[in-house]
Amino acid sequence: MMTFSDNLDFENAQKIKEKITLLDNYQSKSTVVSSKIKNIDVFAICSEKKFAFVNYLKIQNGAVILSHTVEVKKKLEENDEDILHFVVSILRKRFNSTSKTVLCSHNIKSVWAGVKVILPIIGDKKKLLDLSIRNAKYMRLEKKKHQIFSSEKKEKSTAIYKLKDDLNLKLTPFHIECFDNSNLNGTNPVAACVVFKNGKPCKKEYRIFNIKTVAGADDYKSMEEVIYRRYKRALAEKKTLPQLIIVDGGRGQLSSAIKSLKKLNLVNKISIIGIAKKLETIYFSNDSTPLYLNKRSHGLKLIQRLRNEAHRFAINHHRKKRAKDSLVSSLKNIKGIRSKTSNLLISHFGSIKNASSAKKSDLIQLIGKSKTDLFLRKFD
Repeated sequence: MMTFSDNLDFENAQKIKEKITLLDNYQSKSTVVSSKIKNIDVFAICSEKKFAFVNYLKIQNGAVILSHTVEVKKKLEENDEDILHFVVSILRKRFNSTSKTVLCSHNIKSVWAGVKVILPIIGDKKKLLDLSIRNAKYMRLEKKKHQIFSSEKKEKSTAIYKLKDDLNLKLTPFHIECFDNSNLNGTNPVAACVVFKNGKPCKKEYRIFNIKTVAGADDYKSMEEVIYRRYKRALAEKKTLPQLIIVDGGRGQLSSAIKSLKKLNLVNKISIIGIAKKLETIYFSNDSTPLYLNKRSHGLKLIQRLRNEAHRFAINHHRKKRAKDSLVSSLKNIKGIRSKTSNLLISHFGSIKNASSAKKSDLIQLIGKSKTDLFLRKFD
């Protein structure tokens, strides 16, 4: 900054000043441990069977100015003390440490001239060591998360290609949609469509269908209606079609779905299968012989995930619809409670149980005293 200023280059001098200010502000946010602790190094190790994680904290003028964690792969079942001794030497050299005091989580011998190694038990130095141990454990946790994520990603990717081979599909099913129906003795019939892309749920594309043209519990007709509505709209809106459709059910549900695809001229454009729950039997549109996949197959596991997710999504919506309809029908029988009041109670409480057990003051605030009295009288 001073060099630029001396050369009358005030614009660059100002830029350097701003950088200095930013650095000062960043440094002021460093963890200040103690004004009594000057320049020391802190090392802690967190170990497991095949790997060890060593954290290094560099302290200057009582503040943590550097935190660095390294991962060490064990080759000959080395003990923690040997690993720590090795890493301390490397990191002190890498970061040009001149500290004469080293705090360690394990007892190691000092082989560095004039350097004292301490294993603190209490006080600010022990707090520093605890911080370093937490950093090492955090690194170990992050590695495990990464391993799990990588494993799941690989499994999902493998499952898509395995499914293509298992079902002898023409196209790799990067986009799969699965359908399931739900009703209770024919009441409140609904259907769910869940969407998986690249083997993962795409929840923003999930859809629920309230059955409109079918009376009573008729899974076949319901499936026919839902498939038709779903893909008629997809064609009208020019949306991307899936490479594979899965229907939860056996040959009957599959045949009903195919009827709708025929009406839309999509039979040879989208692969479709049905899966029956008991034996996990796979049915095809053009083959009378069902398929039984290996129970350990990644392809079957992906189909099961889709089927279970569709079932969960359909059941949840069915329960909400049933609860709402139950509340509406109960409120219709109360003289003086009209549709506007009913909608307020439904949107606010969600169920009869919640509304009837609510505080009277809350009900009065929502629908007024006279209607609250009418409502509560019904459930006394």
